[in-house]
Amino acid sequence: MKVAEKTVRVDLAAAAVPHGERTVAARDSVYDPVMTARHVNVYYGDKQAVKNVSLDIGRNQVLSMIGPSGCGKSTFLRCLNRMNDTIVSARVEGKITLDGQDIYDPRQDVAHLRARVGIVFQKPTPFPHSIYANVAYGPRIHGLVKSRGDMDELVTVSLQRAGLWDEVKDRLSQPGTSLSGGQQQRLCIARTIAINPEVILMDEPTSALDPVASARIEDLIDELRANYAITIVTHNMQQAARVSQRTAYFHMGDLIEVGPTDLVFTNPQQRLTEDYITGRFG
Repeated sequence: MKVAEKTVRVDLAAAAVPHGERTVAARDSVYDPVMTARHVNVYYGDKQAVKNVSLDIGRNQVLSMIGPSGCGKSTFLRCLNRMNDTIVSARVEGKITLDGQDIYDPRQDVAHLRARVGIVFQKPTPFPHSIYANVAYGPRIHGLVKSRGDMDELVTVSLQRAGLWDEVKDRLSQPGTSLSGGQQQRLCIARTIAINPEVILMDEPTSALDPVASARIEDLIDELRANYAITIVTHNMQQAARVSQRTAYFHMGDLIEVGPTDLVFTNPQQRLTEDYITGRFG
């Protein structure tokens, strides 16, 4: 989608609601965000999992969301492509936009939204089909290509961008499940980018991988941000520091702090953030 020629600056300091005496996002601003969330609350039945979160997703940058288990970061991530719709007890309040359009508008085609905002899960989830068919699945169901030749090219390019082509080019007919864990995760990333999303969501994408495979995924994330907005949930603070330009810290459903990654880690504004990144809890 073409980026508007006029650059719009969104300052969350004005948008965020003070929490007690704390201004959540006093030093965070994003130029022309691809996605915006304002005053988002998420409930599972009577339990509130996300509390009044306002946050932007910037173009061509990586946003890391960190915090202890159960703090709401994965719940919030799933709001961004309406994965919470699959949970009967879930209820989402507030407003989330993609390129200025409300993604919770009743007229929104959810399948189309999830093509524009793809997701990679914690555990690799290749389909029980060939490597080729895994990557071709999305473009086929969305009607993105018209010929086998076009599909072949798209599969090749997607695997190349996911850093997997050289390892699988001679065995595309083999099952995706025959790959190693790290290769399977890169296959899932290839499957995601094959439908040309604007945003890629990653929910702890390396937590089930060994250090070598994790490093490959991190290098890939850094390469992909040239073309996509990426939001990653991670428990690995070193990973957040390595791969992201902005970091958001969540605690018990609240967004405590968000800002440039180097500042969040070296000069946090909030005591809760400092206690978490220095290992006092979490």
